[in-house]
Amino acid sequence: MHVLLIEDDLQICEVIQKYFSGQGAVITAVTDGQEALALIQKGLDAYSLVLLDIMLPGADGFTICRSIRGKSNIPIVFITAKGRESDILHGYDLGCDDYIVKPFMLSALYAKCTAILKRTEKQPSAILQCGSIRLDTRKLTCYVNGQETELTQKEYGILRYFMEHPGWIVTRDALLDCVWGDDYFGTDRVVDNHIKRLRKALGEAGHQIHTVIGRGYKFSET
Repeated sequence: MHVLLIEDDLQICEVIQKYFSGQGAVITAVTDGQEALALIQKGLDAYSLVLLDIMLPGADGFTICRSIRGKSNIPIVFITAKGRESDILHGYDLGCDDYIVKPFMLSALYAKCTAILKRTEKQPSAILQCGSIRLDTRKLTCYVNGQETELTQKEYGILRYFMEHPGWIVTRDALLDCVWGDDYFGTDRVVDNHIKRLRKALGEAGHQIHTVIGRGYKFSET
């Protein structure tokens, strides 16, 4: 277990690091919100879980959580003195996996972290990532370069099908069957119109959708 600890209280950092290290975990501690945001931009693949305080210098924990969820589905556990119901609900709304109010028992914190990791390891990934495009299939959200991008239901369905079949030549009929279903009886040109809007919504990442003349479309991973 490699934990990214984002906490400005050096004493709390020290006791968490000592306890978790004693259990065989590795802790990387960051004490400033802006430093944490810069680290997130570089990627979180090296970490198993994030322990995140809310009241931080530079950028607060809610902002950091939102930034992480724009790029990764890594488990996030808030550890904070902010125990109001509105704060707790806001944390879960942003996508945290648990919310622990200080003070807490180190043994309980470690147990919660290991339980979350065991649970998430058993679940199939809810994230589809191709180049700068990222889909969260549980929340039905799309991110391009870490920024949430609004898509219609049909645009989302088309993009998900593409991302589940990168490199395939996908016909209009296949998209009609998968996204529109058996109840649609119109022309297949409706697919072209939706893909045109999808490309526009994706911005620079729209180039990943290629037209294969006479056959359909192909989606590249980068």
